[in-house]
Amino acid sequence: MRYALISDIHGNLPALDAVLADIDASGDVDAIHHLGDLVGYSSQPNEVVARLAERGIVGVAGNYDSTVALAYKHCGCRSESPRQEELAHISFEWTCAHTTVATKRVLARLPYRLDLRPLGGHVAGRTVTLVHATPTSNLVYVTEDRPDAFLAKQAQAAGLRAGDVLAFGHTHEPWWRVVDGVTFVNTGSVGRPRDGDWRAGYVRLDVRDDMPRVEVVRVPYDVEAAVAGVRAAGLPEEFVAFLRTGGRPAPAPSA
Repeated sequence: MRYALISDIHGNLPALDAVLADIDASGDVDAIHHLGDLVGYSSQPNEVVARLAERGIVGVAGNYDSTVALAYKHCGCRSESPRQEELAHISFEWTCAHTTVATKRVLARLPYRLDLRPLGGHVAGRTVTLVHATPTSNLVYVTEDRPDAFLAKQAQAAGLRAGDVLAFGHTHEPWWRVVDGVTFVNTGSVGRPRDGDWRAGYVRLDVRDDMPRVEVVRVPYDVEAAVAGVRAAGLPEEFVAFLRTGGRPAPAPSA
């Protein structure tokens, strides 16, 4: 099986459509799955959820999805400064107010975890486990600098063994590594990358051979269409800078 894994779309329909077009053009993907955080920060949460439903793309709940669906007090996002905390609340309040009841129902039904069995399960074979962040919490950021021991603990919590795959997102920065035979894959972000590359990101995962093969893919998209939507929605201008710079806007000049 060859999978396309997409995550952290965050209401950015132009980015999602560009990624889906790239996947379709490749002609070599057997299934597409999402890893959550479909909404938040951009202006088209309902349209993103509808597009995934139109395409029959299933996946798991991100922290943003479940908190919006359940009207929680905040998105569960990590903030590194008071202004970032303020921006997170602005985004969350806007998303809750502009996400339809029908969309919230879809978000509420998303499972926490999805196990794929490329060989169907009727014979022994690897498991590809999809979560948004970790097997036990959607609030933990699994960044590339995490030590092997931490990753091994995640595999143990998920019940994985050598040959299996654990795929996740949440950090918006793609990377992958093999620890004790388990392949760990961070899919990056479709709609809100934060690694300095503004292009939409996703992962191709090929599990036909003994060793899974991972390809990180970046796709240009109409970022100005996404920017126009953010501005029309009255969302903060910082969100525009984030989209245009891949999460690395220039610091404000000092006084």
